[in-house]
Amino acid sequence: MRVPGFPRWTGGRQESSKFAGRPGIAGRQIGGSVCDGFAADGYAVIAPALFDRYARGVDIGYAPDDIARGRELKALAQTDVALRDIAAARDAVSTAGKVGVIGYCWGGFIAWMAASRLTGFACAVPYYGGGMLDAAAERPQCPVMAHFGERDAMIPVAGVRKLAAAQPQAQVFTYDADHGFTCDHRPSYDATAARLARERTLQFLRRHIG
Repeated sequence: MRVPGFPRWTGGRQESSKFAGRPGIAGRQIGGSVCDGFAADGYAVIAPALFDRYARGVDIGYAPDDIARGRELKALAQTDVALRDIAAARDAVSTAGKVGVIGYCWGGFIAWMAASRLTGFACAVPYYGGGMLDAAAERPQCPVMAHFGERDAMIPVAGVRKLAAAQPQAQVFTYDADHGFTCDHRPSYDATAARLARERTLQFLRRHIG
């Protein structure tokens, strides 16, 4: 099934559990594989294509030109506009039950902001959310579990520790890994860290959305 404007992935473990996913900058195809993974775990997943407002149908990989294009689009993107699209995705599945939000890289930041500035989410899981350290004063309205790499030069681990101290209600985990450690399309992929983060994420989702 497809919701207009949103690719959608479905799984059948529990129909009352819904999960709004937000991929990171690189890769609609990467986002699809992430969503397929959560669908395989039994969740219905809806992934808004937030860059479609600026470049319809964009598909970004990891070649230098792709990365540059992703940065251009991110520079155009506005947080408030992205949150409107996240809210629309939430509403598209909310009649079925509880909704969580997850994001990677810039999407991790958007997931953090969605937890803080939108209602209707049962939980949020940002992965290495670029920009989160600058938004440490935000106050999430739902449980949050965040994952960061300790060797991520873009998100200094000292700042992550300050974020964790400022947000004691959030679960903040760090790993001996780099930025993008869950993505097996990147050189920074770390299978051990990715597996542990995923196990923690699934336990968190099952606790809060079923």
